[in-house]
Amino acid sequence: MRKILTFLFLFLTFGFIFANKVLAVCPLCTIAVGAGVGLSRWLGIDDSITGLWIGGLIVSLIFWTDNWLEKKNIRFKGKALVVIIIYYALVIIPLYTTGIIGYPFNTLCFCHLDKLLFGIIMGSIAFWCGSTWYFYMKEKNNGHAYFPFQKVVMPILPLVILSIIYYFLTK
Repeated sequence: MRKILTFLFLFLTFGFIFANKVLAVCPLCTIAVGAGVGLSRWLGIDDSITGLWIGGLIVSLIFWTDNWLEKKNIRFKGKALVVIIIYYALVIIPLYTTGIIGYPFNTLCFCHLDKLLFGIIMGSIAFWCGSTWYFYMKEKNNGHAYFPFQKVVMPILPLVILSIIYYFLTK
């Protein structure tokens, strides 16, 4: 497992270093989400909160990949759906096969859904909503941000708010 994580880390690091131009969610935003995942696991924070940040990271990577494919003129029917399925499979299948997702005592009491999986779903929705909200507001302001680092703040803000809410709910 460590070899796989090391490979993924190096792959993503070199991808960030040699990337030409990012048209999707900014790299700083993606790094912030990745740091949130690592920090929450290290601190022993509840899996529903960790899942929020994993979900945000997945959506950010989906945006990046979709824009990269567009930039390379790689277009086919169902491209977005294929990218979405691949990224979620790359994250959820290893977590399930290693027993991190599906552990019987790590479920939400009201719906018997795994805490990490629930967090991934909610984090994906929250990050997507924050990103969509940013692009909508930018469009309304003639293509300009309202404040510095708005492109970073708006996708991350829903994750932070939900993290605080989930912290108090699971405490």
